[in-house]
Amino acid sequence: MSERHTPALEAHRVSATLGATEVLHDIDLQLSTARWTSIVGPNGAGKSTLLKALAGLLAHRGEVRLFGEAQAKVPARIRAQRLSWLGQSGTGEGSADDLMVYDVAMLGRLPHQRWLAAPSTADREAVERALRSTQAWDWRDRPLGQLSGGERQRVLLARALAVEAELLLMDEPLANLDPPHQADWMQTARALVAEGRTVVSVLHELPMALAADELVVMDRGRVVHHGGCGDPTTHAALEQVFDHRIRVHRVADQWIALPL
Repeated sequence: MSERHTPALEAHRVSATLGATEVLHDIDLQLSTARWTSIVGPNGAGKSTLLKALAGLLAHRGEVRLFGEAQAKVPARIRAQRLSWLGQSGTGEGSADDLMVYDVAMLGRLPHQRWLAAPSTADREAVERALRSTQAWDWRDRPLGQLSGGERQRVLLARALAVEAELLLMDEPLANLDPPHQADWMQTARALVAEGRTVVSVLHELPMALAADELVVMDRGRVVHHGGCGDPTTHAALEQVFDHRIRVHRVADQWIALPL
C-alpha cells in the first residue's frame, strides 16, 4: 500500500482515563490522508481528549498508528517533523509571552534543526511563509504577550504551519478569531489538503466543521458516526447528538447547522 493511501492516523481500541473517570471508550478510527476531518460533538463528548491521544500527548490504552506505524515506535524527532500540534486557545503558552512573534513561529522549526544550530535559510523562509499566511508578519518584532487573543491565535497557528508537517492536529483553532479570520483559517486548511497534507480539527463552529471533507461525531467518549460532511447519515448523527436542537440545511452551496 502506498503512503498516499495509508491512513494518516488510526486508533485501535483507544481508551483514556482522566482522574478516576474513563473519558474515551474503545475508539476505533481511521483518518484518511490528504483530507480535512473535523471532530464535533456536545460539550464533554471527549473531542479534545481524543485529539490529544491521537497526537501522543495523553496516556491511553490501545494503539495509535501514524502513517501505518505504531506511534509509540516512531522516534520523537521524526514524529515532531511529521505531526504538528495546535493546542486549545494556546494552552500552556503563558511562558512564551516575552518571546517575539518571529521567535514563537521559529519554535515550529525546532524538529528540523540540529542541537543549538542557528536557523537555516529554509527555516527562515518557512517562518516567513507561515507568518504571512496568517497575516501576522507585520507583528514579527512584537512580544507575544502584547497581542490580542485573536492575534495571538494567528501567531500560534503560524508556529504550527512553520513545522511544514504532513499532518496537522488543531484543537479549537478558531478560538478568538473574528469571522473573516475564521474564513482565512478554512482557506488555509483547504490549501494544506490541496498540497497533500492532512488536517484534523476539533471545532465547535458547526457550519465551519461541515465545510470539511469528513466529520467524526462524538458523544460520551465514543465515536458515534464517521462520514462525509454531505452525507445525510452524517447530518442525522449530528442532529441526534445535539438532542435534535439543531437542523442541518443546505444554504448557498454550503451546509450549515441552525438551532431549532
